[in-house]
Amino acid sequence: MLDTIELVKPDLDEGKLDIEEFEYRSEVKPTWCPGCGDFGILNATFTAMKQKHLNPKDTVCVSGIGCSSRFPFFVNTYGFHTLHGRTMPVATGIKMANPDLTVLAFGGDGDGFAIGGGHFIHAARRNLNITYVIMDNSVYGLTKGQTSPTSRLGYVTKTSPAGSVDEPLNPLVLALACGATFVARGFSGRPKEVSELIIQGLEHKGFAFIDVFSPCPTFNKVNTFKYYKEEVTALPIDHDVTNKLKAIEQASSPKIVYTGVFYKAAESHSYEEHVLSQRPAVQTDANTLLGKLFAKYS
Repeated sequence: MLDTIELVKPDLDEGKLDIEEFEYRSEVKPTWCPGCGDFGILNATFTAMKQKHLNPKDTVCVSGIGCSSRFPFFVNTYGFHTLHGRTMPVATGIKMANPDLTVLAFGGDGDGFAIGGGHFIHAARRNLNITYVIMDNSVYGLTKGQTSPTSRLGYVTKTSPAGSVDEPLNPLVLALACGATFVARGFSGRPKEVSELIIQGLEHKGFAFIDVFSPCPTFNKVNTFKYYKEEVTALPIDHDVTNKLKAIEQASSPKIVYTGVFYKAAESHSYEEHVLSQRPAVQTDANTLLGKLFAKYS
């Protein structure tokens, strides 16, 4: 359970905080299937947290439902394992209650783009200062292998024996169209690159969306580690990350599957900043939670 969040600054200087990666690991051991791509993302997150000197008591990991959404149990920070598809509403509430907290959201392609699709759209357009990592395995792993929003056309499962008739959703294009100010893609088979993307996402002021190919060895026999190693390639060195139209073009490429930072807004104002700038005309009681918030950021 998430403890009450107080509007106080950390009593430790994060710049001097020296925490080893293993200290970010909780006592709960990961319960994913052997060979799951999510292990690579978990380790990449630990590396990113160490590089950014994140203080566990000032960090919250939020997730929905699914294999990847077990994430908060494995990390030694505050955590919130919420309802299916409701990752963004809960992450929004936490960030707005205490903007000083570092909020990371984790989930799968089903949780984020199916039942949680509507929430994803609004989180992106609001430009919340949150880093959202999707472990994209193109299948519903927790419920034994049904097609997900990112499953390819014709993908065969027990519930679609003749092949999926749905066109797959493009997470990057969706995020770009909805106003996300940082959009990237990685591959869990390259955890060092994923950790670098998470670090950049944490450093970005605004909604940082990172879609990570994370193979499911148990139920998805098509989108395997071998498949991605042969298919993915880094974005061109001269790619202009401030050019949204170019980002959409690269994300929509029918022949090349790119990884890296597709788009990063040259200037970004977070949702929290906009809300806090609208200070009520009536003096707010300094003893209330809202009063402390406005007093602190005014």
